Amino acid sequence: MHLRLHIAILFLTCSAQLATALTTEQRNIPVLFLEQSQIDTPVLSNIRKTPQTSGLDGAHVGISDNNTTGRFTGDHYHLSASLVKDSNEAIAAAQAWVESGNTLIVAKLPAATLLKVSRDEHISQKAIIFNISAKDDALRSSQCRPRLLHTIPSRAMLTDGLAQFLISKRWKKWLLLRGQHDEDTLFSAAIKRSAHKFGANIIDEREWQFNADLRRSAQSEIRLFSQSKDYDVTLIADEIGDIGEYIPYNTWLARPAAGTQGLTPTGWHWSIEQWGAAQLQNRFSEYAKRDMNDIDYAGWLAVRAIGEAVTRTKALGGDTVYQYLMSDDFQLSAFKGRSLSFRKWNGQLRQPIPLVQPNALISQSPQEGYLHPHSEMDTLGYDRPEVSCAFEASTL
Repeated sequence: MHLRLHIAILFLTCSAQLATALTTEQRNIPVLFLEQSQIDTPVLSNIRKTPQTSGLDGAHVGISDNNTTGRFTGDHYHLSASLVKDSNEAIAAAQAWVESGNTLIVAKLPAATLLKVSRDEHISQKAIIFNISAKDDALRSSQCRPRLLHTIPSRAMLTDGLAQFLISKRWKKWLLLRGQHDEDTLFSAAIKRSAHKFGANIIDEREWQFNADLRRSAQSEIRLFSQSKDYDVTLIADEIGDIGEYIPYNTWLARPAAGTQGLTPTGWHWSIEQWGAAQLQNRFSEYAKRDMNDIDYAGWLAVRAIGEAVTRTKALGGDTVYQYLMSDDFQLSAFKGRSLSFRKWNGQLRQPIPLVQPNALISQSPQEGYLHPHSEMDTLGYDRPEVSCAFEASTL
């Protein structure tokens, strides 16, 4: 009888606490989603276009997840989206946001615009900007900016993750085939850096000059283009998907293909189901009516990082939230099997790199055996000694 009475009292107490939490006046936490419209580059191959709402949909799901917790903490998150045409409009939108007393910005901007926004004196002293789309290594090595954090992996993180897997297979001789666009040059540079870092040898590098319809001539054109001395794997640098989809199986030598096509390193993929990821995938597909991609995931990460920091610090933004994000106490659970945290020397979010083919997760880096004195995830991308910017000195 006493036990039943005790349980009844406990139930009534918990119910009262829940009712109090739900009726407490909520604190509003506004988040700006700032995006610059971009014109798609025409390509020679037929590829699926990236959804226009990439990133924004992920941020919306993150807002919903934050508000699930916010019901009990008295916090309510809401997202305001601003689509701009150029860097001047982006700066004006961010300035207006900060002048209104807000500090949290999720940015889907090109690297050049992102730098201009983060360098503006009216923005840089107050805003916390989360980069969810620009993978440029310079943003993490020589052009780091205080209060500019990156939830999208850098190209160096992607190619390091891929290189570790290739070396574990003892595929050390690489043929590098790249496109003519600036993004392809940057991805090629990241591949070369990873090859040097992990002991691979690029035996040859080719830049394609095709202008024909490869849907009809790929078998002969790419066979001749890839003719080379023996190699273990073909590395492809074709970020926009120009002809890279036609390279696997059409090379002079029958070798595996990897890079931007073939076995691909990425921040996220719809096939990831381990570590409870199926729950996130289902929530996203229910909301967006499509699969979650890496930019969506980076947008979700940015909003979830905000939610975690606000919940822990009880602050609405500003210096307190930023300091917590950059501290050793910050840990974010994100369905990758490990807790994620920001690097103090460049603001990059540490995270494992999935290696995927179109319909399956093949592996995840860091690979077994790659050790680091602080975190194995710091074997991916730019480690502290490789960074020349003064980000760390300006963190707090």
